[in-house]
Amino acid sequence: MKRTLLKASVLAMMLGGLLGWSQAYGQSDPSGKKPVTSTYAITNATVFANASSSGSKATVLIKDGVIKAIGSNISLPAEAQQIKGDSLFIYPGFIDGASRAGITRPEDPKRPDNFVSSNPPDEIAGITPWRNALDQFSIQSSQVDELRKAGFTLAQILPEGGMIAGKSAIVVLGDENSTNLLKENTGLAASLQGSRGMYPGTAVGVMAKFRDVYKNTELTQDRIAKFTSSTGVSRPEMNATYLGMSDVVDGKVPVIFTVGNDLEVRRAISLQQELGFKLVLTGLEEYDAVIDLIKSTRTPVLIKLEVPDDKAIKAQKEEVSEDVKAQYERVKEAYDRAIAQAGKLEKAGVPFAFTTLGVKVSEVSKAMTNMMEAGLSKEAALAALTTNAAAILGIERIAGTLDNGKMANMVISTGPIFEEDSQIKHVIVDGKIYDYEVSKKKNGKDKGEAVDPSGNWNYTSETPAGSSGGNFTIEKSEGDFSGEITYDDPQGGGETSSSLQDIEVSGNKLSFRFGVNAGGMALDVKVSGDINGDTMNGNMVIADFGSFTITANRTPSQIAKK
Repeated sequence: MKRTLLKASVLAMMLGGLLGWSQAYGQSDPSGKKPVTSTYAITNATVFANASSSGSKATVLIKDGVIKAIGSNISLPAEAQQIKGDSLFIYPGFIDGASRAGITRPEDPKRPDNFVSSNPPDEIAGITPWRNALDQFSIQSSQVDELRKAGFTLAQILPEGGMIAGKSAIVVLGDENSTNLLKENTGLAASLQGSRGMYPGTAVGVMAKFRDVYKNTELTQDRIAKFTSSTGVSRPEMNATYLGMSDVVDGKVPVIFTVGNDLEVRRAISLQQELGFKLVLTGLEEYDAVIDLIKSTRTPVLIKLEVPDDKAIKAQKEEVSEDVKAQYERVKEAYDRAIAQAGKLEKAGVPFAFTTLGVKVSEVSKAMTNMMEAGLSKEAALAALTTNAAAILGIERIAGTLDNGKMANMVISTGPIFEEDSQIKHVIVDGKIYDYEVSKKKNGKDKGEAVDPSGNWNYTSETPAGSSGGNFTIEKSEGDFSGEITYDDPQGGGETSSSLQDIEVSGNKLSFRFGVNAGGMALDVKVSGDINGDTMNGNMVIADFGSFTITANRTPSQIAKK
């Protein structure tokens, strides 16, 4: 039976006893190997201390993960490691308002023998307010690395689940030997997602069930108060659902409601106004029609850092019928309306931040560019990534701007952050510096001659477990590359796939990476090789597990068009 690349690789790791690592290793430091924080000075860089800053030349001194000084005449300690920043631009580290990077969905609970679809147990119905996102999070996930490479230094992580998924947390996207926990229980993740084949199965049913859970939590709290303050009162029944909802009912944390369109926005705000809980809306995609409602209710919003695909617009032909032209116009109008929404929020005076929930991180830069071309100012875009996000998450005291005493979280680029040719050279997270390779070409674009890797490739890899095979596909659009690799799920359950990240071409050399969840462990796989016509020879590297040879052949009939 043919085994694919990842399945064979995972088997090789198992033979070596390597899968005995704990998933939580990156969240603690039981070995005591956490490196001592260094002191750094980035000298003579152009520093943008906040979203409205025009930038000025300054030196930034960092010690023990904290900004110690920013200015032009700073006395540097002898132990400071200096980084010349003459041609560099420094910004506050980006903050992801809501994310599932590094989050693994828990297994679905087994249905009891006496299961009744009209009245299922809370956990089976997706009502799990007691769950904690930290229990599902791994700092070693390749998704975390992708976020960090895009400039994100902090993220509020949401647990996977149903209508009430559980408690969120704010984490530092930093050293795998650190706990990386900044703040626990920062909100309760919820959505209008119904349960399949049981109650509540519709959005209206979810709203009714949410009311029921909220009101029963209030009743339970009243009964507990009477029991603890009076004699002769029967002990009230307490369960995990009502205890998990208590902080929301008490107003200590908001409900972070994932909504996609204007109808869902109205429904979530309606619930909030009826019950009185704190509310933050996240995942907004279609909200043009409810901007006035968002403003009037002063509801904090996290809009999706994504815009619709414009391939259908670019594929439009000139010589078509009037009916087709009218259809083209409707598609173009819908696209223009979607990318202009963020600018309208700014114009309405609504502070907002961004979320990468359900977003391909590789598309973040393109989305930001399109939003700004449609009316969003650079200042508002940067505020949504920094100051606004910090304010909505309640961490403005320590993050969102570059100031003395705040966390040393920074994005350091080769030019003004939103300019086309600007690239991120360093990202500093909690005082640790992450370096990224920059060049004159970005994502495969190069003025010199380079091979085109577009097409469908069948590959074979040699590992200690034997030969393995599979396929990956690369497409080229507007000079940028995207792709996907498909393989058998290492955890069982049939075929699965991953997006290719950091696709780069230099001459005849192709490289890319992708992430895999293997047995609860997030693996980062890097592939590089030399292309000669329709063949490729190279290596596949799995972090900490070694390098394996890989060969691939392209199917000529499936080569993607430029």
